[in-house]
Amino acid sequence: MTSSTLANLLKLVGSARDGALLRFSLGNEYLKLGDRGNAILQLQESVTREPGYSAAWKLLGRALADEGRDADALDAWRRGIGVAEAKGDKQAAKEMTVFARRIEKKPGGPGQPR
Repeated sequence: MTSSTLANLLKLVGSARDGALLRFSLGNEYLKLGDRGNAILQLQESVTREPGYSAAWKLLGRALADEGRDADALDAWRRGIGVAEAKGDKQAAKEMTVFARRIEKKPGGPGQPR
């Protein structure tokens, strides 16, 4: 389960170009390949390196939700909403708000009775 894009990105890990954008790109590529576990790890690294990266928070929430980790996804999106609002990134904040509300309204989900 590899792609030439993934292989090229992995070559940059540990180099001078290793940063939040590289880790975001790796997470995105892993997600495309269906490897949610590695996607989550890379996206967590991305937001650790740059906590103000709203796109990484949004994609991290998606990867977590796809993995069935609704509470973690909700947490990522809530943090991402705060980041996006602080940066004036209204579209990203709006999208993450919609995603978060879907989880909040899920029967048996976070904030709902089981």
